[in-house]
Amino acid sequence: MNAGMYDKDQAPVGLYIEEGRELKRVSTANGPGNFHLKPNGIFYVKGDRAGVLDTVRYLKVKPKPDFATQSGPMLVIDGKIHPKISEDGPSQKVRNGVGVRDDGRTAIFAISERPVSFGAFARLFKDALGCRNALFLDGSVSSLYAPGLGRSDLSRPLGPLVGAISR
Repeated sequence: MNAGMYDKDQAPVGLYIEEGRELKRVSTANGPGNFHLKPNGIFYVKGDRAGVLDTVRYLKVKPKPDFATQSGPMLVIDGKIHPKISEDGPSQKVRNGVGVRDDGRTAIFAISERPVSFGAFARLFKDALGCRNALFLDGSVSSLYAPGLGRSDLSRPLGPLVGAISR
């Protein structure tokens, strides 16, 4: 699944860590678009634990993850929907995101099958999936490659990606 905003060269816009190596620094810049709708946040994995934190909290905690990707906006923050996300705004897009259950051992990735509002997508994580923290990863180009689910949305070059494999 694509995992965060990227620039015209498919490089991550914000923090990107792979195999413990920081390949792109965290961004606290202001600007246009979803990435800069503060608070934005970071999904990270460290060992067998995962987390989603808003960027300011992440910088305070400094978890030193094995993998991390920054995107935005946060969808759910400490059990509450992002204050700037309307219940059902006019922007309808296929969206993907990630949430983490409180135990830190369960990361849940979701992608809509049809265009949905930010509000509906945030409620999915908060109410249906039980995630106290969730992060929007992308819209418009949201893509999933999961042959077992009959999904092969990858149709153009993308930026950061996240995959799951059996251990």
